[in-house]
Amino acid sequence: MFIQTESTPNPATLKFLPGQTVLEVGTADFPSADAAGTSPLAQRLFAVNGVTGVFFGMDFVTVTKDDDVEWDHVKPALLGAIMEHYQSGQPVMGADHQPVSGHAEHDGEDGAIVDQIKELLDTRVRPAVAQDGGDITFHGFERGVVYLHMQGACAGCPSSTLTLKMGIENLLRHYIPEVTEVRPVAA
Repeated sequence: MFIQTESTPNPATLKFLPGQTVLEVGTADFPSADAAGTSPLAQRLFAVNGVTGVFFGMDFVTVTKDDDVEWDHVKPALLGAIMEHYQSGQPVMGADHQPVSGHAEHDGEDGAIVDQIKELLDTRVRPAVAQDGGDITFHGFERGVVYLHMQGACAGCPSSTLTLKMGIENLLRHYIPEVTEVRPVAA
């Protein structure tokens, strides 16, 4: 098994490509070791000293490390943990895992606008952000402001504010006149 790695715009996050499917549907975000209980692979990764976050996409795993730890020290252990997991035959996610779209539900009068926002995120934004090892999902829409949740490499990335303001906000405002601003939400 050969696992490729790619840097991300977030220097604290590295993207691992195991050459196999990680998740069949959706994404899974583990912002802490406590959240990893449903995933044998996430548990293995959090067992490596210095790991602060794990995120799964369709064909990649992103790992976020503590600033005090150097990639040269943790990368070999992470590669070993991923390889051991795939050789063990265990599933990536436990049997109780329910795949989700990642987007928050929205009830209310702005349903048509929210559907447009989600469609643009799914077709234009999320595929590009997945290239960088992350995900951006809809959290809410209120009085012209779109609230988005950033995951994986996007969470805490120095360039995420620029991505939100210059990229996503401009895209949504162009196609949906009712959108006036885009803001991130905390996990």
